[in-house]
Amino acid sequence: MVIAGTHSGVGKTTLTTGIIAALRRRGLTVQPFKVGPDYIDPTYHALAAGRPCRNLDTWMLPPERVRSLFSRAARDADIAIIEGVMGLYDGADYDDECGSTAEVAKLLRAPVIVVLDASKMARSAGAVALGCRRFDERVPLAGFIINRVAGEGHGRGVASVVAKATGLPVLGWVTRDEALCIPERHLGLIPTREPGRWEEFVRAAGDVVAQYLDIDQLLAIAQQAPALPTTPDAECRPAGNRPVIGVARDEAFQFTYEDNLDLLRAAGADVVFFSPLNDTMLPAGTGAIILSGGFPEVYAEALAANRPLHAALHAAHRRGLPIYAECGGLMYLTQAIVDCDGRRHEMVGLLPGRSVMSGRLTLGYRLARVAGDSWLLPGGETVRGHEFHYSAWEDRPTDLPPAWFLLPRTGEGDARPEGARLGSLRASYVHLHFAARPGLADRFVAACGGTEGGWA
Repeated sequence: MVIAGTHSGVGKTTLTTGIIAALRRRGLTVQPFKVGPDYIDPTYHALAAGRPCRNLDTWMLPPERVRSLFSRAARDADIAIIEGVMGLYDGADYDDECGSTAEVAKLLRAPVIVVLDASKMARSAGAVALGCRRFDERVPLAGFIINRVAGEGHGRGVASVVAKATGLPVLGWVTRDEALCIPERHLGLIPTREPGRWEEFVRAAGDVVAQYLDIDQLLAIAQQAPALPTTPDAECRPAGNRPVIGVARDEAFQFTYEDNLDLLRAAGADVVFFSPLNDTMLPAGTGAIILSGGFPEVYAEALAANRPLHAALHAAHRRGLPIYAECGGLMYLTQAIVDCDGRRHEMVGLLPGRSVMSGRLTLGYRLARVAGDSWLLPGGETVRGHEFHYSAWEDRPTDLPPAWFLLPRTGEGDARPEGARLGSLRASYVHLHFAARPGLADRFVAACGGTEGGWA
């Protein structure tokens, strides 16, 4: 089942988390998913489900690969709950549905429940609901949830007009509740890997869903989803002689697609996590390093203090180990981070220049062309990714070779250099889903260990 919304901010994440929690209380195994390039909302779904949340992105990945990843992740679950992105029909562009929740729902033939925020509406909610149903009648729209109603009378009235206008059921309505407000900061919600009362929030969301929504009807609608073709599992490389890929994971670094890690494991690697906040050395036997995105600016003081790990990363780079850094990982590898309060914190220093919290959001999908052959991808190939950051890399030398050339999404027009390649290091603000390019994970694993002197 897909939980969609009319727009961002209607309460999709809260209600999806609550639905997952309520279903899990019934003894069901729930596999959560999130449409689009999002690392934060999935942390709430994973906490509620007790298993990793996966992303479904039909702009970055070919449709058949999205279907394959979905089928593989959901095969041992009783039900799959998919939170949409933005509004039901919002995607990469204005002129088509690519990357939208609607496209994913049609691809997976999954019934859709739309969340309506009725806090500033009454009868007009019927018009909005009817528009959602009629905009694309190929979308398997199956019902509605009314959120943030003022009380019983408001909820009952809005539910009645929505049901009459669309001919579809309303599974319930939820009143405004401050206990269900998730704290936010500059990149959106605060991830559950950071300190917070997240277990209490999940319980509260589950309580609200169990009290106000018709879970039996929700399950009956979900059971209408037809079976999907099964996909054979990728063959894992045999145990033994499996190289180790050290992946940064802690409060500061947590933006990693779970499927990326699965693809690396299937390609023959052992993924071992380490904490740039707390660990003074890399995992034993590390043959390659991934520094994921996250919030290094929030934890900059502690990251700056861990000088032994800085030294370990310098030593790894001198030995030619492949180091792959995205967004927050790039920030960490520069000489310094200047945080939101203007304070400077010394970082690893493998890359010249500094990362400065600019207050300007850079957001969107990216079509990236590889700048020069490397262990990651052959030069000249293109791959799809995305950016999402409030920082800027300042004082970057103009003669530093880029990692990518970013192209207009049409593939035509001027290219913009992005990131850096320095020996065995590849760093940029672009996030990749490894399933976007066949063979990427295999190349990554094959490069583990590097060569003395590094890669060009």
